[in-house]
Amino acid sequence: MTTKARKPKRKPHLGDALTSEVATPIVDFNFNNPSLYINRELSWIEFNLRVLDEARCESHPLLERLKFIAIFSSNLDEFFMIRVSAVEEQVEAGIQTPSLDGLKPLEQLIEVRKHVEAMLYERNDCFYNDILPKLAQAKIYFKACSELSENERAILDQYFENNIFPILTPLAFDPGHPFPHVSNLSLSLAVQLKADIDDEPRFARVKVPDTIPRLIRLDKIGIKPTSGETVFVWLEDVIATNIQKLFPEVEIQAVYAFRVIRDADIEIEEDEAGDLLETIEEGLRQRRYGNVVRLDVNPGMPQYIKNVLLENLGVSERKVYEIPGILGLASLMEVMSLERPDLKDTPFIPRNPFLNDDGDDIFTTIRKYDVLLYHPFDSFQPVVDLIHEAAHDPNVLAIKQTLYRVGSKSPIVQALIEAAERGKQVAVLVELKARFDEENNIIWAKALEKAGAHVVYGLIGLKTHAKVLLIVRNENGEMRRYVHLGTGNYNPSTAKVYTDYSLFTCDKEIGADVSEVFNYLTGYSRQKSYRKIFVAPFGIRQKMLSLIEREIEQHQAHQNGRIVMKMNALVDEQIIKTLYRASQAGVKIDLIVRGICALRPEVAGVSENIRVISIVGRFLEHSRAYYFFNNGDEEIYLSSADMMRRNLDRRVEILFPILDANHRKQIKRELELMLKDNLKARRLKSDRRYEFVSLNGKAVNSQLTFLQERLNKLS
Repeated sequence: MTTKARKPKRKPHLGDALTSEVATPIVDFNFNNPSLYINRELSWIEFNLRVLDEARCESHPLLERLKFIAIFSSNLDEFFMIRVSAVEEQVEAGIQTPSLDGLKPLEQLIEVRKHVEAMLYERNDCFYNDILPKLAQAKIYFKACSELSENERAILDQYFENNIFPILTPLAFDPGHPFPHVSNLSLSLAVQLKADIDDEPRFARVKVPDTIPRLIRLDKIGIKPTSGETVFVWLEDVIATNIQKLFPEVEIQAVYAFRVIRDADIEIEEDEAGDLLETIEEGLRQRRYGNVVRLDVNPGMPQYIKNVLLENLGVSERKVYEIPGILGLASLMEVMSLERPDLKDTPFIPRNPFLNDDGDDIFTTIRKYDVLLYHPFDSFQPVVDLIHEAAHDPNVLAIKQTLYRVGSKSPIVQALIEAAERGKQVAVLVELKARFDEENNIIWAKALEKAGAHVVYGLIGLKTHAKVLLIVRNENGEMRRYVHLGTGNYNPSTAKVYTDYSLFTCDKEIGADVSEVFNYLTGYSRQKSYRKIFVAPFGIRQKMLSLIEREIEQHQAHQNGRIVMKMNALVDEQIIKTLYRASQAGVKIDLIVRGICALRPEVAGVSENIRVISIVGRFLEHSRAYYFFNNGDEEIYLSSADMMRRNLDRRVEILFPILDANHRKQIKRELELMLKDNLKARRLKSDRRYEFVSLNGKAVNSQLTFLQERLNKLS
């Protein structure tokens, strides 16, 4: 692997505007100093830039690079729907309070726009000037209708007549026709029609339907391809080419694409919501009508058309993004269905340690010893198997589980339904407030209720984000609890691409703790302390702070303090300030933060003992692991929680200890290997820039190393 493939070319760093003051070391130790912190929104943009870097990385197979373009684009849409919309609301409310880093809401929006425009330029440069030509070399083409032969056009026109035309609805806009509603994430065509004498041009809108694939593959509609070739055309281009059929006898002057992104954060007044399920369903309907936070158009759209959109969508020029080429490149994910294994990552079979030579069933194995899995390198199937076995085992009396994001086709929910139908006590907390999974979760909640399961929808004011499963089994008259605790969702699909830990145990104290957690979730328990686990919103913050403080004390006594924390985001002010104190005391701190990091490392006198890296690669780093040296009596905790205020104070989360010494050794080794990664790790510098870790010595890609180790155990 070459250095060139590892380090894609980049334009000047997007954070340049923020770094003017950082050359001078900070010498005052006022932890309220805004220059000690990194803006949350701009840190997220830096994360998405690292995703874009993966699209530019030539060591990835070509279709995987295309996938990263789609992920980057989808991430950016969600960022506007949730984060930018929240900042916009602050601006509209006249809020001038600066964030922790000192930026006021409007200043944040100005910086966001500047950075996003630069990123979109880089994305398009990568897609159009690098990936598309290489796809053409691999005989995969994206063509305009105008590039097709006469015969191909005829077949495509017939396909339009039969499959697209019937579902299109042209909507006029004039004194007799109000401006049509434009729903969130919808792609539309603005059609400029010839005016009557002396009038302004007329306007109509045609929505590009999202009920059919946006990329039309020509060999799937009867156009015989040249040997080995695959040709795609964009749905909106097909509609625009045939637009006259929607407006017969009217002269069409021009057609322009535009796309709308709306505020999609559902607000729930839970104290006033008599039925949370009904409230969420109503919120899903309202999501289509949230305020517009971004309007995407192509350059060259005439001001007349743009003014119509601005006025009727209620947006200012500040929210308009002129983007050349195709709008909404998240749709490129459709291309991943192509059967081109030569252009994709090599598939692998994850290791399943439960398939051993002893022939034990899954309950026997867990009784013998705790089992720790690291997905996707270790299979997620044992989690599915455990629930399936429990559903069919006559000795299992009860199953209790939390569900946050389970996907649209969930074998886990199917097993829970079977268990309920077989008369077992099944209690499930389905978190209806899991953003963008609300609809799936509503469907599953209703199915579980219909099967006879006890379903609760979460707690007022709190999201239940904990990943926990409890199975109660009668074994010769003794009730034994089997527990699964995880850092990731109960979703077999995402478990193939997200890195997460799973712990299977029948430790009596952990089992008793988990039983009491479910009593808290389903009943009126107000329990705040437990035997071995820690539960937010009551216990995780205090535990994490006490662990950091203990490491400070140990270092002062023994000069060997060490902390390693791996998470998706580090934003919480109190945790950051305590880490700063630990750094000042001399504790060596390594942070592996995939996404947002508001802590500014390597600042003289404050955070010089803190190193921050981010790993972005083939798999999405999703696990949370917290290591404390503790003068040699090492402790490791896994959790569903990141170090964010929402996780620590506004969610039900679980932090659980790793009790088995071999498991602690395994996790520590995995953390240390990530810290040695010099191919997919980027280091956050004190000037807020991320740069690739220096390639010194042996090249290390931690994810591929974990993968190869599991494959070696299978061989």
